[in-house]
Amino acid sequence: MSFNINKFRTLSYIFKNIYNNSSSNTPNKYNRLIYIVESVDWSIKWDGQYITDNLNTAGLMHAMISHTHIGVRNQIIHFGSFNTFFHNNGFKKPHRSNKVIVTCFHLVDDDPRLKFIREAEDHIDFFHTSCTISKNKLIDLGVKSEKIVVIPLGVDLSLFKPFSNEQRQAMKTTLGIPNDYLVIGSFQKDGNGWGEGLEPKLIKGPDLFVKVVSEIAKKRKVHCLLTGPARGYVKKRLDAAGISYTHNYLKNYQEIVSYYNCLDLYLITSREEGGPKALIESMATGTPVLSTKCGMSLDIILDGNNGFLIDTDELQKIIDYIELLSCDHLSRKRIVDNALKTVRKYNWNFIAKQYAELYKMVTNDTISQ
Repeated sequence: MSFNINKFRTLSYIFKNIYNNSSSNTPNKYNRLIYIVESVDWSIKWDGQYITDNLNTAGLMHAMISHTHIGVRNQIIHFGSFNTFFHNNGFKKPHRSNKVIVTCFHLVDDDPRLKFIREAEDHIDFFHTSCTISKNKLIDLGVKSEKIVVIPLGVDLSLFKPFSNEQRQAMKTTLGIPNDYLVIGSFQKDGNGWGEGLEPKLIKGPDLFVKVVSEIAKKRKVHCLLTGPARGYVKKRLDAAGISYTHNYLKNYQEIVSYYNCLDLYLITSREEGGPKALIESMATGTPVLSTKCGMSLDIILDGNNGFLIDTDELQKIIDYIELLSCDHLSRKRIVDNALKTVRKYNWNFIAKQYAELYKMVTNDTISQ
């Protein structure tokens, strides 16, 4: 049996937690954050790592990621996604001595687990979400507005930054992307499950993505740069349309910076989102963004100023915006420059301070938005 040092450290901490913090009047009460992440090495885990690392580095509080809440007493437990707290038969019930926060990035109307939210509210001190749309959905589901905190996703601006023209060209050459092609990016998981992904996850809009690039391909040569797992549906549709693409599922998250820097634009076609993280990562790397009116896009994008907002049925408008970015270099530069200014306030070290305020408020049972 292989030895996992990280799991050992997590279990060792939790074991000490049971015996050292069992008293409700312990001086160590609420002095540590346990941030619950999903087991798969994907977006939720990366968020948790950035949040806890920045909290620890800034000396704001002791924080760690974990896959379990079992055994934790008298601490702050933050479930980093809807999936880490809710399941098909109900929801997790941490020990009552803990303060509990649950993140809900986006809420899908036909998710059967939504029926547990009202009951779960009695076990949750605060709900967290990353955008106004999701906050309003929680309110519609019966959650009290004062129990919902909006803190956006962050981006590591020491890592995500624009390359020089020479660096961009070198990376495109490495990936075999022709210079005379319009390069459109899509870095997400948009197939159901963690396999090939031939069944589309329609809330992510893979059908609309292919529809848009197919229309653009009638006028100019297009190359789609894809990352992320379960992209089978998109690749199959692109093959059928005769559109060239490159797909690499990156094992090292940091490699994605180079991929953004190969793009002429990033296209978000989701119907439901909590972020997406690609919005602020694109902005940080100087990549123009066209996005449907979803998630954080509605909170961050000023249409025509630092990006473009589109409805899912506005195909011609999407095409017109893409043509503008391709042909009008002054407009493109203005969009990119404004986006680079916008994204400064989403650096993870600033966002971590907002989380620290949330954790401070949850222990005081007060909140001001």
